[in-house]
Amino acid sequence: MTRTATAEDVATIVAIEQACFGAAAWSTALVHAEVVGDRHVVMLSDDREAYGAISVSGDVADLDRIAVVPDARGRGLARDLLETLVDRARDLGAERMLLEVAADNAVATSLYESAGFDTISTRKGYYSGGVDALVMELGILEWR
Repeated sequence: MTRTATAEDVATIVAIEQACFGAAAWSTALVHAEVVGDRHVVMLSDDREAYGAISVSGDVADLDRIAVVPDARGRGLARDLLETLVDRARDLGAERMLLEVAADNAVATSLYESAGFDTISTRKGYYSGGVDALVMELGILEWR
């Protein structure tokens, strides 16, 4: 289960960021901006071990982040967050969702493909170390 994150959850989300991304983690200021921003939706798992964030502009939602602490992976938290975020995006008028994922992140890519996302583009060398980014899209109106 998930709930909408509040400003009081920023420290928890920053801790999840650190556990998942280390030096590439979002700063406290960036997390706070996501949580309180008008165009953003941030969801936190009830166990406080995972979160996801989207930004919505017009008919497009961008999946900004899904992060699950390493010890909690494999329990379906990312899938729950993704489904909730897609539903919220639709409720806010989005017709499609876009995301970028590292091409070598097989677990995330598999999750997104199983949810109906299609790869629409590749950004060569986008991530550090020269890793490509896959740009994926989901038609929200046809989803589920």
